[in-house]
Amino acid sequence: MNKNKSLAVVIGTVVLVLLLGFTTIVGFGPTGTGAARNILLGLDLSGGVSITYRAVGEETPSAEDMSDTIYKLQQRVAGYSTEAQVYQEGSDRINIEIPGVSDANAILEELGKPGSLTFQLEDGTVVLDGTDVKTASAGTAPDEMGNSQNVVELVLTDEGSTKFAEATSENIGNIIYIVYDDAVISSPVVQTAITGGTAQISGMADHEEAEKLASSIRIGSLSIELEELRSNVVGAQLGQKAISTSLMAGLIGLILVILFMAVVYRVPGIVAGVSLLIYTGLDLLCLNAFDLTLTLSGIAGIILSIGMAVDANVIIYARIREEITAGVSVKAAIKTGFQKALSAILDGNITTLIAAAVLAWKGTGTIQGFAQTLALGIVLSMFTACVISRLIMTAVYTLGVQDEKYYGRAKEVKPIDFVGKRKIFFIISLVLVLSGPAAMLIHKGSEGKVLNYSLEFMGGTATTVTFNEDYSIEELEEQVQPVVEGVTGDANIQMQKVTGGNQVIIKTRELTVDERQEMEEKLVSDFAVDETLISTESISSTISGEMKSDAIVAVIIATILMLLYIWFRFKDIRFATSAVIALLHDVFVVLACYAIVWISVGNTFIACMLTIVGYSINATIVIFDRIRENLHGMKKKDTIADVVNLSITQTLTRSIYTSITTFIMVAVLYILGVSSIREFALPLMVGIVCGGYSSVCITGPLWYVMKTKIKSKQ
Repeated sequence: MNKNKSLAVVIGTVVLVLLLGFTTIVGFGPTGTGAARNILLGLDLSGGVSITYRAVGEETPSAEDMSDTIYKLQQRVAGYSTEAQVYQEGSDRINIEIPGVSDANAILEELGKPGSLTFQLEDGTVVLDGTDVKTASAGTAPDEMGNSQNVVELVLTDEGSTKFAEATSENIGNIIYIVYDDAVISSPVVQTAITGGTAQISGMADHEEAEKLASSIRIGSLSIELEELRSNVVGAQLGQKAISTSLMAGLIGLILVILFMAVVYRVPGIVAGVSLLIYTGLDLLCLNAFDLTLTLSGIAGIILSIGMAVDANVIIYARIREEITAGVSVKAAIKTGFQKALSAILDGNITTLIAAAVLAWKGTGTIQGFAQTLALGIVLSMFTACVISRLIMTAVYTLGVQDEKYYGRAKEVKPIDFVGKRKIFFIISLVLVLSGPAAMLIHKGSEGKVLNYSLEFMGGTATTVTFNEDYSIEELEEQVQPVVEGVTGDANIQMQKVTGGNQVIIKTRELTVDERQEMEEKLVSDFAVDETLISTESISSTISGEMKSDAIVAVIIATILMLLYIWFRFKDIRFATSAVIALLHDVFVVLACYAIVWISVGNTFIACMLTIVGYSINATIVIFDRIRENLHGMKKKDTIADVVNLSITQTLTRSIYTSITTFIMVAVLYILGVSSIREFALPLMVGIVCGGYSSVCITGPLWYVMKTKIKSKQ
């Protein structure tokens, strides 16, 4: 790269940083003007629409039918936002809360009126009902002339496939009417026998007509017929203070990380800081561009990802220092450093991307949203570290910053005997892992449950109150929440304001009859509320059994695929097995933290655990990459233990620095954040420390034990 191009890169970088800062960070929030102002926010940050449906009919629907209907609605409203919530209220009502929207009538119109759906022949014989339809979606397909036409794609259940195969085989050339809520909404002619469980309905005038038909079929396939009971626009669950303190924490943490990198790595550290600024701006822009929903835990996730994005830079700069120490020129060291670091960066991030892809595919709701933001962060961090940082570094060198004192040398460190101390490390890990079940058993005896499950997991009681004045969310948190907490003895409380009035919905753990009475008395005595304007209802968890099972299946599949990828890349299943065991170790230690400290287990619990999975596997891959490299250069006098000890020692600085930078980001968040954020940040800090410990002290020695005790084909 010549000086003119280098100068252009530096100037372009400065302009890009300023532009991204203006269009994203400066523009974020209600008063901003930039692109980030348009980022979709979750119910906790911006509020949205709340719709309550009631089951039609005199008989109370069964628990199975309610559960099935809730699950199908959860999948349906995910099209509006991955953070949309669906839960049961009372015995025959279902609540839907969709963030980031304010027109309840528009949502109702788009969602459709849940009614009965049947597929009928001309004599009225029903060949299918709504429960036989798995999904329906609008799309395009070529017609007989090869031209594109609008169609509705149907996917049937196994039972529905059998019924439809029989019906279409016997009625080729006849019409099968699709009847929704006693009205014919489509009259397709059977062209051929449909035996594969999928079908297409053609003849749509445009995409809007196809989408409307697909929506009617989807909403009509519910197990229960529903009618709208009420709809409200609700405000944010958290006040502006929660957003501002989280953003301030992110800014302070970012500044501290950049200063740390500059002090430790000098010029490369400054380059890393610039790359982090670009990464942050691009991340916010992409959140807006891809319409990803941002919640308070999502903000925490972004702040965490900034700390994790440092990792690739640390790997690269450590390599550059090693090359300089080996006598290579600074120019060659920069080139070689990026090349040698690439395999570790790719393997670590691709492994995490596999997990994100599976979670996005099999997960639902918040899990799917987490997977999307995780994948975005991984791709952007690789791009800024491997492309942006390299361009800037090369340009800075070309413009005259060439003395090795600006880059530093790796210190000669005698290999530490990690393998020899493996029994101590294994015992420590065993104690940490077993402390979780021990704490759970204690809580089971004293609290009646093994973990402090939140509203999202256990459900609870929704108390709707109409106050005499219009309280802000901040005032509710300061004045009303302590009163409610005094009754429940639990800080796990959610409050939502209904827009356009003084009505507030207070969600707590399940209250007894006496506690409900005490709550009403407190609200009447402390706030002069009219007791006739207080109502309570039991509500179900927003994380259904199906969502939990989907999450478990997704994690199992992701773990298997990560194991296979590591096995493929390292040509030794013992690397993969060690990595997965270390991953499980970190997850169980963080779970122990939840049990011992009695932290609330809710939506952020899922996000926290999935973050630890990504962090753990990434840290492990870096050490395994160095072991693989050193095995190829192994001398005759070297033992396997020597190689493992050397590899861990060589990457020790990276492990420590990455843990420090990530810990800084989360620690600032914990110090400045609101209580809900602190409950997210504390186990993350434990996970970061544990991830650093396991990658250094457990994975290498564990692989060594397997290598020397278990024979395997290389």
